[in-house]
Amino acid sequence: MAERSHAPGQTESGGGGSTASHTPSNSRAETAAHLRQLLETEGDAIHAHTSVSNLQRHEVFDETENLDALRSEARAIKEDAIDRLPELIETVREAVEANGGTVYVAENAADANAYVADIVDDRAATSTAAESASGRPSVVKSKSMTTEELDLNDALESEGIEVTETDLGEWVLQVADDTPSHIVGPAMHLTREEIAELFTEQFDPDEEFETAEELTRFARDHLGERIREADVGITGANFVVAESGTITLVTNEGNARKCAVTPDTHVAIAGVEKLIPSIRDLEPFVDLIAKSATGQEISQYVTMLSPPTESPTLTFDEPDEPIGANTDAETNGSTDREFHLVLLDNGRTEMRADDQLRETLYCIRCGACSNSCANFQAVGGHGFGGETYSGGIATGWEAGVHGQDSAAEFNDLCTGCTRCVDACPVKIDIPWINTVVRDRVNRDAEPEAYDFLVDGLTPDEESGGLDLGKRFFGNIATAAKLGSATAPVSNWLGETAPVRALLERTLGIDQRRALPSFERQSLVDWFDARGGEGESKRRAAAGRKETHDEPTDALDREVVLYPDVYTNYVDTDRGKAAVRTLEALGVPVSVPDLPESGRAPLSQGMVATADAQASKVYAALAEDLDAGRDVVVIEPSDLAAFQREYERFLPERSFERLRDNSYEICEFIFGLFENGADPAALSTAGGDGERIGVGNGNERGNENGNRDNGHPIAYHSHCQQRTLNLEAPTVAVLERCGYAPRTSTVECCGMAGSFGYKREYYEVSMDVGDRLASEIEQASTDLVVASGTSCGDQLETLLDRTVPHPVEVIAPDHG
Repeated sequence: MAERSHAPGQTESGGGGSTASHTPSNSRAETAAHLRQLLETEGDAIHAHTSVSNLQRHEVFDETENLDALRSEARAIKEDAIDRLPELIETVREAVEANGGTVYVAENAADANAYVADIVDDRAATSTAAESASGRPSVVKSKSMTTEELDLNDALESEGIEVTETDLGEWVLQVADDTPSHIVGPAMHLTREEIAELFTEQFDPDEEFETAEELTRFARDHLGERIREADVGITGANFVVAESGTITLVTNEGNARKCAVTPDTHVAIAGVEKLIPSIRDLEPFVDLIAKSATGQEISQYVTMLSPPTESPTLTFDEPDEPIGANTDAETNGSTDREFHLVLLDNGRTEMRADDQLRETLYCIRCGACSNSCANFQAVGGHGFGGETYSGGIATGWEAGVHGQDSAAEFNDLCTGCTRCVDACPVKIDIPWINTVVRDRVNRDAEPEAYDFLVDGLTPDEESGGLDLGKRFFGNIATAAKLGSATAPVSNWLGETAPVRALLERTLGIDQRRALPSFERQSLVDWFDARGGEGESKRRAAAGRKETHDEPTDALDREVVLYPDVYTNYVDTDRGKAAVRTLEALGVPVSVPDLPESGRAPLSQGMVATADAQASKVYAALAEDLDAGRDVVVIEPSDLAAFQREYERFLPERSFERLRDNSYEICEFIFGLFENGADPAALSTAGGDGERIGVGNGNERGNENGNRDNGHPIAYHSHCQQRTLNLEAPTVAVLERCGYAPRTSTVECCGMAGSFGYKREYYEVSMDVGDRLASEIEQASTDLVVASGTSCGDQLETLLDRTVPHPVEVIAPDHG
């Protein structure tokens, strides 16, 4: 098998190195090397598995009519259960003890491991099971991330207990002395060929393994023997029903139920958050977990046990003897069944009391957040993960059970795109948890010698110790304003080798990444020089007269165009195009000088700064909102801030006013079309008045959901535009203007704002982007558009062509 390195502090050669320090100068090169190795050794296998699961989840979600209601119900049950957790612990204790079992609440990993080791030793002393091959007490385990959290296998082995994993993926990792890369598919980073090579090396079969069937058959036979010989069977639990003591196991292999019922003793280990009140509460979870994890309608096995069961264990030496015919332990198995439910705290009580981490406890460990994440698809859990947990939700788990340092190692791989929120079956706001932990990591960092100087130069609300690169990107509005004011000199300096080397060394900006070029005249200045609101009203009046025979009240709108940092100082053309388009459709525009939205500092974990920016933005827009004006936004991430993140920063009424009166530019244009505005006022695909397949809503769609007629155009939607359900309006606008959009199935460009600029993540960014670029190139169209700033920049780099915003291809040329 290829040499692998899973520790972030190791290089491609496998050399060790601690990453306890998170300072950029010490860790950027190490992180980049570690991720590069994962891209090379595990990336293809991880992407193949996660993308299939993600696609299947999309399909089964689309076919589930009551999906949102199911998700809301599941979340409500988890909220209630976590609220009532102390009560539910006592309820399940009473139920299990009434059944004849034992409940033990373990304070931490050492406590849990010691308890389990004692059970195994006690049971082995009186066990009727066949002696294990090693002569030691033996345990068989089904897959359990909670036992991974405990390092249970190592703890038991250190006590002289033989442990065998019986989940195929977990057993592969046990044989390979490897660690899980995914909370559902632990061995998905390994290919079939690598597993065959491993098994051949380890077990020396008569004939080398080749097919998946051969590998599975061998594993089944080998593990079956271990299960028959075991003293104790250990399982996790997907859910634990408090009122009845019922353990629910949801699996695609039959090993878990075998581990639970074959040995005389069954130990179920579960975090306290796995408790739900009643059997009735199981229904939405059983429905959702398979759909979310693997895209199945339901898992192969849903096992519900209220142990200890009354049925005797099997005697494999007498397979023909009917079960129960003789209850003597020597002849037909033991009726002395034993059950222990170990409920693990290990930081969960503190998480429950933490308003920001509490949501993590709603997690049902389906792995959908990992499957939906482009960065996880590229590097897997050995890059995007901590001591135990991986993927988006791992930040909350790692910070809660292992500590903030563990979460800090991979937290920045979350770009806040919010795709995981739509994937999560219980609607956990995973990006917010990541942001909160990032903020805490920032605040706990040791101040640098230059912090007093930086604090005096930056307008943020953050304390000293913040990584200089994060502080730069979090204050990007200040940098952009300065760059614009000094252009073209700033643009020239930004391309010189000494400056690029300095930026990489101090800010971590990779020298391979092209920097944006600032415009000397900002969009706000252009609008004022053009005549401001007065000129816009004149142009809009002319547009209404030319295009609207019978203007309706719905078209009697006034717009405040939000000048995001990029549009205002870098890509002013898309801002100008938006102004011209709205005016041509009869809508007057104003472009005031507004504060940065707070999205930039939020992406760096600068929560206090984002909070302050949200208040400034709302204060600046309050008068316009009072006047009934609409706020139109070009950059989707800024709209996402207004419509999602601001809920955490603004009073409820203020947030709702801004949310309900803010729109993405193409969403707003589509609304105008729907209310009678004429696309003929715009530049359509034919040009010079020639209309190519201008949509009337009746065209026949092809297999990709695109129109058959019109001029082909490839369209990539920004991640947060998709999660706001705003891809469709842009597609509709392009169709109305004579285009036949081909939308990308690859969901992410990989750039993700500042993420793709950073040295340690540059190669991950490009790897993700290459998949999108390949798909667009296969579309064979001469025109590509993208809704997001970072998306356009990334695609221009990868495709070596201009990639405008959709509004730029429909805007009138004049004005």
